[in-house]
Amino acid sequence: MVEPPSSRDLLRTVLGVLFIALLIAGSLWVLRPFLPALIWAAMVVVATWPIMLYVQARLWGKRSLAVLVMTTLLLLVLLVPLALAVWAIVAQVDRLAQLPATLATVALPSPPAWLAKLPLVGPKLVAKWQAITTTPPEQLAVSLAPYVEDVFRWFVARLGTLGLTFVQFLLIVVIAAILYAKGESTVAGVRSFMRRLAGDQGDLAIGLAGQAIRGVALGVIVTALVQSIVAGVGLAITGVPNVIILSAVMVLLGIAQVGPIPVMLPAVIWLFWKGNAGWGTVLALWTVVVGLLDNVLRPILIKRGANLPLLLILTGVIGGLLAFGVIGLFIGPVTLAVSYTLLQAWVSEGGRGAAGAAAEPPPPPA
Repeated sequence: MVEPPSSRDLLRTVLGVLFIALLIAGSLWVLRPFLPALIWAAMVVVATWPIMLYVQARLWGKRSLAVLVMTTLLLLVLLVPLALAVWAIVAQVDRLAQLPATLATVALPSPPAWLAKLPLVGPKLVAKWQAITTTPPEQLAVSLAPYVEDVFRWFVARLGTLGLTFVQFLLIVVIAAILYAKGESTVAGVRSFMRRLAGDQGDLAIGLAGQAIRGVALGVIVTALVQSIVAGVGLAITGVPNVIILSAVMVLLGIAQVGPIPVMLPAVIWLFWKGNAGWGTVLALWTVVVGLLDNVLRPILIKRGANLPLLLILTGVIGGLLAFGVIGLFIGPVTLAVSYTLLQAWVSEGGRGAAGAAAEPPPPPA
């Protein structure tokens, strides 16, 4: 007969669990400033680990050289575009201060004929256009000054945000370099923890989490490339200039989950502005097709990279994006993959236990 635990042992257990919970909460609080960079670095390393192994094999098997190459590539991909963006903003500060006087001297043409034909807002826009063209330059500069000040404040705010982003990107590169160098030992530690926590199914969940991360990375990057190529073909056919530059911008917007619409929509407006209503209509329909590619192509590619139900992947991608932003593209499918694996194992073990109990012979009568 098993004796019930004493109240002293129960109190010791409760206090021990409470102390461990406080330690975990305190550790997370200390690591809170580094958690976004740590999560991003882990996702980047898991997604690019096969590339790192390929580079290492080509560099005589030296891990240090492979880590150096991968870290340099991360620096080029993350920090160089950000530094160029900061430089572009700083270079435009002086021109921004002179913008009211410059705009006031610009001679606006007469409003186009199609503008007056727009329903509801057409006559109002034409009247506003004509009022601006008849306003003296000095008065127009005074009227534009408050708006330029707002734009200037926005530029300064973006500059501060880009500075914080630069620090975060630098942390991502540093942490990713450490993970590249210690990848095997890190994975072994995580697998040991999950085996201790959930047995063999925990180890399986870690493998599925890695597949989900690589699948999402494959889906995001390939979808961005396909959308940009298809959109670029539409821009070239309809006669929009600078197709290569616009396609490169759409690739970056696609990876950032913004999509090609911010580039395609101004191109459609530009075609209508030039009087090419036919090509503008064609490009507008093409824009709708390009926008729908994201919802069709990305889940299929992620499904090919991770052996998980398509509905679970789609829910994880969309739900994670809404809950956590861009990083949620990876966190959502990984969380659902681990939960799905552990829940499936728990249900299977329960079913096997019930079947085993039913198969046992009944005890002999007393």
